[in-house]
Amino acid sequence: MSDILMLGQNFVALFLESAPWLLLGLLVAGIMHELVPVTFLERHMGNNSVGAITKAAVIGAPLPLCSCGVIPAALGLRRSGASTPSTISFLVSTPETGVDSVSVSYALLGPLYAIVRPIAAIVSAIYAGLMVRLFNHAPVAKVSTHDDGHGHRSSTSQSTCCSSKAEVIKVETNQHSCCDSTTVNAPPVKEDTCCSGEAKADAPAHAGVFSTGVVKLGQVVSYASGKLLDDIVKWLLIGLALAAAIKTWVPTDFLTQWGDGVIAMLVMAVIGIPMYICATASTPLAVGFLAAGLSPGAVLVFLMAGPATNVSTMGMIKQEMGSKTLVTYLFSVVSASIAFGYLVNWAVSAFSLQGLIKTEGALHQHGADVQAIYALCAVVLAGLIVRLYIKKISALNRVKRESSHCCG
Repeated sequence: MSDILMLGQNFVALFLESAPWLLLGLLVAGIMHELVPVTFLERHMGNNSVGAITKAAVIGAPLPLCSCGVIPAALGLRRSGASTPSTISFLVSTPETGVDSVSVSYALLGPLYAIVRPIAAIVSAIYAGLMVRLFNHAPVAKVSTHDDGHGHRSSTSQSTCCSSKAEVIKVETNQHSCCDSTTVNAPPVKEDTCCSGEAKADAPAHAGVFSTGVVKLGQVVSYASGKLLDDIVKWLLIGLALAAAIKTWVPTDFLTQWGDGVIAMLVMAVIGIPMYICATASTPLAVGFLAAGLSPGAVLVFLMAGPATNVSTMGMIKQEMGSKTLVTYLFSVVSASIAFGYLVNWAVSAFSLQGLIKTEGALHQHGADVQAIYALCAVVLAGLIVRLYIKKISALNRVKRESSHCCG
C-alpha cells in the first residue's frame, strides 16, 4: 500500500511540475500553428541543396507536431514537391523538439536539456538530410515556371494560398481555408484569406481586424486545447505514469549496469525507436531514467531517437521514399543521437554542468506562491484533459445512438 501511495505522490509531483510549462507550450504552439502557412514550408523545401535541408530542419524544429502529427505533414510536403533530403530533415527535427517540449524540458529536466534538445534536433536533422542526399542520390525536385498539365506547379502558384493541390494542405493542417476545395471560386466568406478580398471590401476595416483577431484567438485556443492536446495527452499521461513507476520501483543499478558508454546508448535507442511518443511526452520518461541513475547522454539518446522514429514513420518512409532511404534515416538518427550523447556526457564532466540538470529532489523546491500557481495550472490542465475525454465519450455515444437509429 505504501508503494502505491508513493507512486501516486510521484505522479502528482511530476504533473504539478510540468503543468504550467505545458500550458505555455500549448499556447505558443497554437499561435504558431495559426501563423505559419503551409505554403511557406513548401516554398523552401523543393530541392536537394544544403540550404533547403537546413531550412527544413530550422522550420520544422519549433512546429507543434509530434511523431504522429508529423507523418501527414511530411507526406503532404513530399507530394507537394519537397525533395527527399528536405523531407527527411523535416521528419527528424519536427518531432524531436518544439516550443512545448522545450518548456517542459526546462521544467522537468533543467536548462541544460532545454538548450541542448533543440540544437541537437536541428543538427541531427541536417545531418540526416545530407546523408540521404549523399547516399541515395535523390533527384532534385524541379519547380517549373508554368503549368504543363501534369501537376507541375509554377513557383508563383506554390507561393499562394490557392494551390492546385489543395487536398494535400487539408491533410496537413485540417484548417478551413480558401483552398479546402478544388473549386477556388467559392471560398468561405468568414475566413480572412488572400482569396476573400472581394468579400472584405464592403466591411469596415476596424470591424474586420477585430473579428479576425477574435476568430484567430478562438482558433488558437481551440487547436491548443483540442487537437494538439489530444495528440499528446495519451502518451503524456503514460510517460508520467511510467516515470513515477521508475522512480518508485526500479532499482538504481538496473539501468546503470549498462554503464555510460555505447552499450547504454544503444539500449536507449532500441527502447526509443519503436515507441510512438512525442517530444513532450518523452520528457517525463527521461526524468524517470535520470532518477534511476542513467547518464545524461544516454537519456538524451532516448529523447532524440524516441520521438524521431516509430513504426508508422518508418512505414511511411519505406512506402514513399524506399528502403534505402529508410535505412539511411535510421542510421542517421541513431548515430547522431549517440554522438550527442557522448558530447553531453563529456560536457557535463568537463565543465561541471550537473547543476543545470534537475534531479528528483529539485522538483519540490518552490515557494508557497509559486506552488499555488503550479497547482492552479495543474487544475486547469487536468480540467482540459477531462473535458477532452468527456467530448470523446459524448461523440462516441452519439455515433452509437445514430447507428442504432439507422439500423432500427
